[in-house]
Amino acid sequence: MRIIYIADIRLPTEKAHGIQIMKMCEAFGFQGLNIELIIPKRFNPIKKNPFEYYGVKRNFEIKKIFSFDLTFFWPILRSLSFWWQSFWFAIFSSLQMLFKKSDIIYSRDSLPLFFLSFFRENLVYEIHTFPKTPFLYKRIFKRVKKFIVITQKLKDLLLKIGISEDKILVAPDAVDLKEFEIEESQKQCRKKLNLPLDKKIVLYTGHLFEWKGATVLLEAARNFQFPISNFQNILFIFVGGTEKDIENFKLKISNLKLNNVLMVGHRPHMEIPYWLKAADILVLPNSSKEKISQFYTSPLKMFEYMTSQKPIVASDLPSIREILNENNAILVRPDDPRVLAEGIQKALKNKDLSGIISQKAYSDVREYTWQKRAKNILDFIIKRAREK
Repeated sequence: MRIIYIADIRLPTEKAHGIQIMKMCEAFGFQGLNIELIIPKRFNPIKKNPFEYYGVKRNFEIKKIFSFDLTFFWPILRSLSFWWQSFWFAIFSSLQMLFKKSDIIYSRDSLPLFFLSFFRENLVYEIHTFPKTPFLYKRIFKRVKKFIVITQKLKDLLLKIGISEDKILVAPDAVDLKEFEIEESQKQCRKKLNLPLDKKIVLYTGHLFEWKGATVLLEAARNFQFPISNFQNILFIFVGGTEKDIENFKLKISNLKLNNVLMVGHRPHMEIPYWLKAADILVLPNSSKEKISQFYTSPLKMFEYMTSQKPIVASDLPSIREILNENNAILVRPDDPRVLAEGIQKALKNKDLSGIISQKAYSDVREYTWQKRAKNILDFIIKRAREK
């Protein structure tokens, strides 16, 4: 079986969707499929080869096609330049399909699927957020054969607009267990990363967007500063973020007069297992103020956290509860720095509880691997195709 995966993405990218796309292509390849990933040629500050950058096997092809990438020339007109690039990539990638044979055309992007819907029927749409104006997607929803969604809420919304249930599969995101099950001890990881050995480390990985709740965690750190707290020997570490976001975040740290926060910026994904192993507590502080966080997200960091065998403190949201619960994490009310601080204190004080939930999360995450996800998706697509 031949799958062509169309992705409007700058690759490599510091964003999580790059990991997800590369890992899924690799996992499809491990299922014995012929995979071709089509992406646009774009200006990219990251010069490393995508296979090396993400540490994936070269069991699929990557083809870059021309698109009018003006994002480098028009930083002031950022939204317009991104739209222009996406439009032309959709056109050119669709034209490519006139000359390519495939059993499945797979994409997370609506615009290429819209153009392809006029002459192709073997379309699979992986949805990570729900459109604000679904009536504009009417043709796509009508022509796409299968829908892969990452949360139950997304499935419910598709059902609500009339998509047949037998066309929808809920497939949460996943993790590469081997990548995160490293041999180094916590002490060795701290030495490798030049981190203090005498502090408790509370760690957050990922972007610093408001909906991800990083600012709430930053404000929670105030509760652990001397002389306010009995927990004085704690360091909060933020791994990730764009240069602009980090600059703004450092300004917030200065305004809050925090001396227990360390910003390390974006790190290569292959380095993240060492940061997780070096930590004592891992935090997933998603906000409830936006639907993408409350209902649509299936965070990659959540599954990576679960492999670390460290206690997780997470926001109690419907999207998060599809994977985490009181048995494998400490769930707290979102958007409340004080309550988040209490959850962190609970994990630090109650070592027995932290050990129990850490091991349960580690056990649960073994059901969420990229290869199992790829197999579930293929079984769903092939089964339906045979029924036809």
